Amino acid sequence: MEKLLINLFMAIISGGLVYTNTMLDGIVGIALYADKYMNTLLGTNGLTDCFNIFLSFGISLIVLKFLKKGFDQYILWTEGDADADPLLLLTGFFRALAIAVSFPTLYSWLANVIEDMTTKVVNSIGNGMLKEYTAMVTSLQGAGLFTIILALIFFICLFLLYLQFLMRGMEMLILRIGMPIACVGLMDADKGVFKTYIQKFFQSTLAVLVQIALTELGVGLFLNSHIFWGIAALRLAIKTPKFLQEFIIISGGQTSGFMSKAYQSTRMIQTVRGAFK
Repeated sequence: MEKLLINLFMAIISGGLVYTNTMLDGIVGIALYADKYMNTLLGTNGLTDCFNIFLSFGISLIVLKFLKKGFDQYILWTEGDADADPLLLLTGFFRALAIAVSFPTLYSWLANVIEDMTTKVVNSIGNGMLKEYTAMVTSLQGAGLFTIILALIFFICLFLLYLQFLMRGMEMLILRIGMPIACVGLMDADKGVFKTYIQKFFQSTLAVLVQIALTELGVGLFLNSHIFWGIAALRLAIKTPKFLQEFIIISGGQTSGFMSKAYQSTRMIQTVRGAFK
């Protein structure tokens, strides 16, 4: 029975190693430009058209909000300070409009930086590291059932992480599409939803860099027979979004102050409960 399980698991691992060799190729592009890959898979250009639709909708909302705020503040005197300099409202309008229109270009610059950094980090981690898939399969064949089960757990974590990369690409796609609408908040004094939106955007972008680096590190450790370290690296890669979320600072306005206190209280309770456990 043990020999049968070993043969079954080794067949799964051997197939997984072959797939792993090419799975991480182009994963940065998939995470940052998921629309290009999905357009190719679907055989349409629908996702690109969605960008244009939401850009037009976002610009329309910015113009309508500018007109409404100006009318309510300087004609009806029902909102804001009628004695305030109209240049402030006009500055917020042009800032929101400029970011909404120029965001695709700004994002392309950011994506190039992330791709360049990821390539350098991955090359730095893998510099001189032995990556011999055939030797790893040979060494596992002579190992016991426990070691093979650990290797199988490693591959389960790896494929879960790959699915998370695809989900990250879809998340980035949604954030990119919705950016023109989020820019409407720039016309408010507290930046509205834009402040939280841009924090989430940079968190997701940074998560791509950290996850790919940890994945490369985990695969290298696994192939050099350090299975526990490899599993630990992949587990941390899977939890990277939650880990980075700890750095989000909720601030701004009375409501945000209340939310910040509630958030800090919740974190304190979770920390105390975790310590007792």
